[in-house]
Amino acid sequence: MNLKLILVPLALSILLATVQAPTTAQESLTTANWISVGNDRGCMRYSEMTQINRQNVDQLEVAWVYRTGEGDKTCECTPIVIDGVMYITTNHLRVCALDARNGNELWSFDPFENGKSKWRLASGGVNRGVAYWSDGKPDGQRRILHGTSDGQLFSIDARTGRLDKGFGDSGVKNLRADIQRDLSKMPYGPTSAPAICGDVVILGFSCGEGPGPAAPGDIRAFDVHTGEQLWRFHTVPRPGEFGNETWEGDSWRGRGGANAWGGFSVDQQRGMIFAGLGSAAFDFYGGDREGQNLFANCTIALDAKTGERVWHFQTLHHDLWDHDLPVYPNLVTVTRNGKKIDAAAQVTKTGYVFVFDRETGRPLFEVKEIPALKSDVPGEKSWPTQPVPVKPPPISKLKFDEEDVSNISEAARKHVLKELKKLRPGGDFNPPSLEGTIAMPGFHGGATWSGASFDPETGWLYVNSNNIPNIITLTPAGIEKPFPFDVKGYVKFRDQDGYPAIKPPWGMLSAIDLNRGELVWQVPLGEFAELTKLGIPPTGTENFGGTITTAGGLVLIGASKDEKFRAFDKQTGKILWETKLPAGGYATPSTYMVAGRQYVVIAACGGGKPGTKSGDTFIAFALPDQSP
Repeated sequence: MNLKLILVPLALSILLATVQAPTTAQESLTTANWISVGNDRGCMRYSEMTQINRQNVDQLEVAWVYRTGEGDKTCECTPIVIDGVMYITTNHLRVCALDARNGNELWSFDPFENGKSKWRLASGGVNRGVAYWSDGKPDGQRRILHGTSDGQLFSIDARTGRLDKGFGDSGVKNLRADIQRDLSKMPYGPTSAPAICGDVVILGFSCGEGPGPAAPGDIRAFDVHTGEQLWRFHTVPRPGEFGNETWEGDSWRGRGGANAWGGFSVDQQRGMIFAGLGSAAFDFYGGDREGQNLFANCTIALDAKTGERVWHFQTLHHDLWDHDLPVYPNLVTVTRNGKKIDAAAQVTKTGYVFVFDRETGRPLFEVKEIPALKSDVPGEKSWPTQPVPVKPPPISKLKFDEEDVSNISEAARKHVLKELKKLRPGGDFNPPSLEGTIAMPGFHGGATWSGASFDPETGWLYVNSNNIPNIITLTPAGIEKPFPFDVKGYVKFRDQDGYPAIKPPWGMLSAIDLNRGELVWQVPLGEFAELTKLGIPPTGTENFGGTITTAGGLVLIGASKDEKFRAFDKQTGKILWETKLPAGGYATPSTYMVAGRQYVVIAACGGGKPGTKSGDTFIAFALPDQSP
């Protein structure tokens, strides 16, 4: 049952006593936190807990359920857990503190007056979680940092749910301030959790991607105590800044996109932050932005104190496919030639995985510039080559032609072949056209914001991906528009029954050995029950929401359109456990321990891009309780 703050003074007093008390040695053996959306600040999304493991995961049962009461839209939040208290964001962007043992609500904070923002919400108002900061003292300050997609940053006392009056304007920072442009009519705000490095809060932003005016995608940092902006990194460099020459003429001016909307990973020891940047506006036509277009589509490392660029690597030149880098790189350690190397592993929508030396940005596996097809769209100058890593192998299908047409039925094959004759088939980097080009991988990857998890025991990376073709059709915008071309929607290439036009699998889970750059295993992720009944092997489904990995031998993931939550054997890819959720788990789970009991929790709120029914549930699973 949900408990409102005003009705639970006893619960709140218990909470305060819990979080203020120093942790004893005995308590530390029975408590394990999940301190950020990636668990560690470097976002390996790995847990050392083994209570839930290969041998007993099939015994998992529902431990508790929390309902937000907001089941009209999706929720992509990864819960964080600190000393027995869970912090989540809801479908409508409230922040709630829950007792992590039973899901009881301890406090709730609503960032919007009367339940509605006065600003336009970027990306439909999704949110993937909050950040936690403390001064490290047992009785010291503890804050929850919450960035909302209407362009606000809130600093909330983690104990009480009340705003920190010393931060920004009485606890709120207007993120449209300090920007020398009128953004009042533009979508602008964070959709992924803030990052923390020391006393610095770092934010990326979701913004428009054209073809009309779009807000800047600059990375920004703020003082955790005051909310003062400390620095702002121009992701589209200005005259005199490194990379400005990659924009022809004044095409940099007023340019939107190139944004770190997928969040950050942090190397606290080196004082560095890492991001994957999105495409520049407009996504599908670049005739007004000739050049390579730095720092769009770059993995980039910045100094967390100053915002200065340490290194960058562009994974796609002059993007025409909306192939953002949709997520931060995982900060990992790999072994090459017997030597340990701190690295950054970047998964991409293009289906490739790039592995960089964390300090220098040097690729650990050779990257070749391969020839790319030339665009014939008037005014477009596509880039003549594109970077492709020799290793690891791609995680998704990279082309679509007749041999790739769906084989789930003869009717499906005939339908797709007929439609294919009207379109331009081909491989990756196949440029958009006026008659319609098949984009493979599609707009949702390859990999997505779901990202990847990493097992430091083996050096293996686990990533879910999609094999869903899209059709890019450019259309003349009309003389009344200030831009020459628009795009004919985000169109998926489907058969007559709505299934993807390509041969299965349509969604996959892959294990990659980053030490050797080799694929270890790859299995379908998800199924359509009606196709399985017809004798068709599990096809996989389009998926959103990532993996976590544990020392107990597990890879845990929801994500699939069949609304199931699964545990895979991390060594073999075998399904060890699965359960049907009340709505799709389109979020990355987390795992933690309280009072000696390990839990796994996931937001099951459905909706979103998969278009399944919406829900309002957070569900925690655990092994049967053996306590008296």
